[in-house]
Amino acid sequence: MSSIHVLDDKTINKIAAGEVVERPASVVKELVENSIDAGAKKIEVEILAGGTSFIRVTDDGKGMSREDAEVAILRHATSKIREAGDLLTVGTLGFRGEALPTIAAVSRFRLKTREAGADLGTQVEISGGKAPEIRETGTSLGTTIQVEDLFFNTPARKKFLKTNHTEAARIHDFIVKLALSHPEIAFRFINNNKMALLTPGSGNLFDTVQALYGAQVADSLLSLSLVNEAEGLRISGFITKPSMLKSSRAWQTIIVNGRIIENRAISKAIDNAYKSLVPKSGFPMAVLLLDVPPRTIDVNVHPQKSEMKFEDEGLIFKAVYKAVLDAVRPAEDLGLARVAAVVERPETHVTMEPMHFVPASAPPAPAARVNAPRTPYEAVRQAPFPAAAGSGALGLAEAQAHLREEQRVQYPAQAAQAPSAEAATPTPAAARQAADGALVYEGSVVPIGQVDRTYIIAQDAKGLYIVDQHAAHERILFDKFSALADGIPSQQLLVHQILSFDERESALIEEHQELFARLGFRMEPCGEREFRLMEIPADVPAGEAEDIVREILVSLSDLHSVSAAELRKAALATTACRAAIKAGDELNLRQMQMILEALSETAYPFTCPHGRPTILKFSSDELAKMFKRTGFDLRKR
Repeated sequence: MSSIHVLDDKTINKIAAGEVVERPASVVKELVENSIDAGAKKIEVEILAGGTSFIRVTDDGKGMSREDAEVAILRHATSKIREAGDLLTVGTLGFRGEALPTIAAVSRFRLKTREAGADLGTQVEISGGKAPEIRETGTSLGTTIQVEDLFFNTPARKKFLKTNHTEAARIHDFIVKLALSHPEIAFRFINNNKMALLTPGSGNLFDTVQALYGAQVADSLLSLSLVNEAEGLRISGFITKPSMLKSSRAWQTIIVNGRIIENRAISKAIDNAYKSLVPKSGFPMAVLLLDVPPRTIDVNVHPQKSEMKFEDEGLIFKAVYKAVLDAVRPAEDLGLARVAAVVERPETHVTMEPMHFVPASAPPAPAARVNAPRTPYEAVRQAPFPAAAGSGALGLAEAQAHLREEQRVQYPAQAAQAPSAEAATPTPAAARQAADGALVYEGSVVPIGQVDRTYIIAQDAKGLYIVDQHAAHERILFDKFSALADGIPSQQLLVHQILSFDERESALIEEHQELFARLGFRMEPCGEREFRLMEIPADVPAGEAEDIVREILVSLSDLHSVSAAELRKAALATTACRAAIKAGDELNLRQMQMILEALSETAYPFTCPHGRPTILKFSSDELAKMFKRTGFDLRKR
């Protein structure tokens, strides 16, 4: 008996569903794209429980006859192509003919459709891939498809879905992109019986962007335009001024011949054009519409058609780069007013130039700091920065003496017990701490200076330390925040900040108001999709507050579960990261010392909350090996 056999159609459909129907958003994608191909001018999407229990897509397209409806549920049945040669010039969104049968194989599926001129429509019901029930029914012109209990007969796939909120957010994001790609279609999205999205369908892309993202984003838009007649290439759309940024690429939409895609070369072209204008943590909002000859692209390189292969990717990169650069570069005849936000607050960046060493500089004399910070955390932020690089630079011996004097003045009890650097030796207590995994310095650790204003260089009696100042301070703040069980202390803003969000972000804020309050952010609604920020954490600079709130929202939308501890941990990590000192900040002697002392007191000093190393240690023996100084007494040199 042969060990190889042909699978039955039911099994084949379930396997195909794994490629086409990955999650509820995949179902919405396939159904809405079919509605667009059917010439719909109005499309309504309604979901419950993130689309896992209920999805309904209704359109006013041309509909289907009974004969077409019966064939549409068969595998590889499509009206979009007839032969292999058509794949080279396909101009529709769906063309494989797999969507309906594969969706019906893993759900309770119902299709109702009626074409123009017909008195009655057709209803098709399929439960888990079983034989369809087909009958006549009364229905409006167009097509309505209802999908219930998605993956009810494939529970293994269902358990890999994320939370209902996350799945609904994916559907929301996809409908936003579809609305941007087809501004001539009026979209309605209803999530758990609440209107979440509505576009005018006027055919004007600007109106659609304003409806989706709000007036603040619309006011910051710059138009894109490029025409290359020789290559048949046209680029249009909008991009925001560099002052309007988000922390992810989620609001960058790339549309090629009406199809939403992801393409690394196009994204890189946007990044390169904005390279000197934005901080490395931000991305501008962009809607890029590219029209290219169909023969120059291959849309069949991905099961879900989310990627596209270009015949000449270099040409596309250069064209997008030029279009974006022309948009953000102020034209001479328009003056600077058009892009004033681009240059109103330039950012400082760390460049990849040869490393330079900045000796540790002395802070002001102890007498100038009568009200000294009570904790190392406060001292790191409050200790003043030197006026210029190298100002007041100290030699190693001077630094040690200055540090001992400063400790004597500020912390007399501790200084009286502290051993000198020359006489320091590991104690039994220190050895036990080291065995437990704590960070223990061999006597007094003395900062020497910075490399590239990013890494602190320090030494103790028996070793050399290199500390990533941002990662170390991030760990210090994270552990401090985590220890505050009653919430992070906050400070009131003298001038309240008005923050605007999209529909999904507003829902997240309302859902997690208590979490934001415990993190030190107190906000209240003050308009449609607007919130008034009244209090922020005491350790957070006011200028960082909005960026932290937005990054926390990104973390919340990406989480796999709704565990309160996991939500808090992710939000604390984001807050600590943004509140910490940055690479490129010049530190003085006292600030460096405070970071080193506070880092040694944390529970997990060797990595930041995101897992990056904070400190590297080179013992005297390791340095000797690195310099081939082995086989003799080091003290005799």
